[in-house]
Amino acid sequence: MPIVETVQVVGQAHKERSKDRGEPMKSIASLLRGQIALPDSVENLSSAFKNAKPFPHLIVDNLFSNDILDKLIQEIPSMSDNHWVHENNEKLRTYNLRSAVELGETGFQLTAFLHSAAFLYFLSELTGIWELLPDPYLQGGGYHIMPRGGKFDVHADRNTAYETGLNRRLSLIIYLNKDWKPEYGGQFELWNSDATRCEGIVQPIFNRTVILEITDKNFHGVPQRVTCPEGRSRDCFLVYYHTARTAGQEAPPPHTSIYGPSLYRKKGSALRKLVRDVTPPIFLRTLKRVRDL
Repeated sequence: MPIVETVQVVGQAHKERSKDRGEPMKSIASLLRGQIALPDSVENLSSAFKNAKPFPHLIVDNLFSNDILDKLIQEIPSMSDNHWVHENNEKLRTYNLRSAVELGETGFQLTAFLHSAAFLYFLSELTGIWELLPDPYLQGGGYHIMPRGGKFDVHADRNTAYETGLNRRLSLIIYLNKDWKPEYGGQFELWNSDATRCEGIVQPIFNRTVILEITDKNFHGVPQRVTCPEGRSRDCFLVYYHTARTAGQEAPPPHTSIYGPSLYRKKGSALRKLVRDVTPPIFLRTLKRVRDL
């Protein structure tokens, strides 16, 4: 899909540098032409992002080249402990890439592009959040793989990067699931500000990108377990963006994921808990090993 229209306003720092050098002003979209395919003007996409319900977000199909994402899929590392962190508890069951150094050539190039100045300016024009900083270490980012039975309960994201202390502001998710059917589950859900009601559902289909703002009230998740056929999984590639605190700015208390009230989980969770409570541990361990095969 070609870029339809461009916006003639770019980031302040970019404008000042162009003016100082006597260069003609360039639009953000023109800087990215040939690398992403925007379905509308940046101005209109920004309005859609800021006015989206239940919180600021944007969903774009075919933003990236299918060929690039095909190669990205081919580079997914083997499912061994050396490459992945396996999260498996009551709230979360997924595999996350252990380190950015595990990326292949396409993953490296895509990440470099997503972290580039031009793309950061684009995100700032889109969201109104300026001075965005990338995370070259992909802490919490990179490939996320949900196997059959995987889920991620409704939550608001961690607000602080693990090591740097930067404030997390945006999440960008690229889905990698070809021929994904609704009955496979794993839909990405957007919930209201107190996590009591689902207000939006996103099907995780191939080359669909979701950009969402991170705050303590922006609840989302994958609460419905993945029910895809054996041998398949729900895959995506995720990148976080941050800002630094300015002098005198009060730092928000850092926290990990804030989960929604358990009262609003789907019916059946209480039954599963009862089964866990009355089943001998040896049988639960055996069941877990079979499920993870």
